[in-house]
Parts: sequence; C-alpha cells; structure tokens
Amino acid sequence: MNSKSAPTSATNKILHCIGAALLVALLSGCHSLKVSEPKRTAAEQLLLSTAADRGLQGVNLAPLRGKKVFLEEQYFRSYDQEYILGAIRELISTNGAFLVRKIDDAEIIVEARCGGLGIDTRTTLFGIPEIPIPIPMVGTLATPEIALYKAELHDSTGKFVLLAYDNKTGAYVHSTGSLAGKAYFNFYKLLGFFNWRSTDIPELDPRVFKRMQEKK
Repeated sequence: MNSKSAPTSATNKILHCIGAALLVALLSGCHSLKVSEPKRTAAEQLLLSTAADRGLQGVNLAPLRGKKVFLEEQYFRSYDQEYILGAIRELISTNGAFLVRKIDDAEIIVEARCGGLGIDTRTTLFGIPEIPIPIPMVGTLATPEIALYKAELHDSTGKFVLLAYDNKTGAYVHSTGSLAGKAYFNFYKLLGFFNWRSTDIPELDPRVFKRMQEKK
C-alpha cells in the first residue's frame, strides 16, 4: 500500500504544479494595455507643417520693420491653419514689426492667403495585393498581401501669399508673391520582411532627430 501511495502523491504534486503554471499563464494573458490613437497620424501632421515652415522660411518683410502690423486672417483657409497663422505671426515679428491685436491700432495690414496645402500619395506594388473574399453568413475576409517590393510615397506641398497694405489708404506696401514649401515621407518593403523609410522631415528620421536632441 505504501509503495503505491508514493507515486500517486508525486503525480498529484506534478499535476498541481502544472495547474498552477497554467493558471498563472491564463491570468497574465488576460492583461492588456489600451492606447488611444488620434484620428491623424504624426507623419501626416508633420508633412503639412514642414511644408508650411519651408514655404515661410527666410521670407524678407523689411518694409514692415518698425511698423504696427495687424494680421488679417479671414481669407486664410487651410489644414492646420492655427499652426500656419502662428508661423506667419512669428515671421512678421522676427522681421522687426510690432504685432497688434486690434485692426484700428495698425499702420499696416498683412493679408494671408493659402493657395493649397495637402499630401499626394502614390503606391507601387510588385506582388499579390490583398484580395477581399465574400463569405456567406460571415462577411468579407481578405487574403494577406504578398509584397515582393512595395513603395508608399507621400509628398506634401504648400503655397502661401502675404500681401501688406496701408491701413488708412489701402495703398500697396509689399507682397511676398507665391511662397512654396515641400516635404516627403516614403516607406518601402522588400520581400515582405525588410522595411525602411526615407524622409526629409527631421522629426521622422530617428538619426537626425537624435542629433537635434544632442545639440540642445
């Protein structure tokens, strides 16, 4: 009797250990972390803001130096217009003008216009694309994409104009003409496993962004 109970006891211990391990695995598997995501990606927003920054970069507004300037915003319509209008205010200020909040206090009015700000996307695929397959009573399932080579190219372009005129007489003071800026962010995939990106946006290039942080 004693010789039979010893193996049985050892077996029970083994089963208890296995059960405990499975319970721990199940409990740990139930844990999940939910991260909310904004409606727009960082890449999209940086493509637009970088194109805008480059369009306004280095613009000479010397005729406004020392003048009280009001920025007229009512004709400006664009994506992320709050950011771009802020960049225009910064441009006016760094050129030596004095920004005023009320139009009656201004000597010169600067009218800002946007001719366009957007992103063009092109996709090239050598391989088998994702194929949707309708299944009765279930819905639609899609086969996985098989990419021998895939390129997703994203180019942003912005066009802006600033017109300055006298607040009292409406006489022409200065115009920047068309100001254009561009940016790009490209993503590539090879043989379904090798992925890389190419961009001229510093914040989206880890190597360039790291050097920028080190210089601070």
